[in-house]
Amino acid sequence: MLFMVVETLKNQDGKAVYRKLRDEGRGLPDGLTFVASWVTADLGRCFQLMETDDITLFQRWIADWQSVVEFEVVPVVEGKTTREALTPML
Repeated sequence: MLFMVVETLKNQDGKAVYRKLRDEGRGLPDGLTFVASWVTADLGRCFQLMETDDITLFQRWIADWQSVVEFEVVPVVEGKTTREALTPML
């Protein structure tokens, strides 16, 4: 399954987040896959597309980063997949 992870950087402190990333790595447990990310111009938020079949892996990952980031994890589906699923109903 795909998930959009919305990260709000505490105190908009992008330096702290990127320092932790540089020093410790992303720290993803096996089975939680990073796909891509986007960062807002003001360094206030980061949007990461992630993939996993085990939602509890997010809990382990978030526990390691919650000192510098607040998280929202949203299950998502690609638009074309949704369109194909709804086509018979339209």
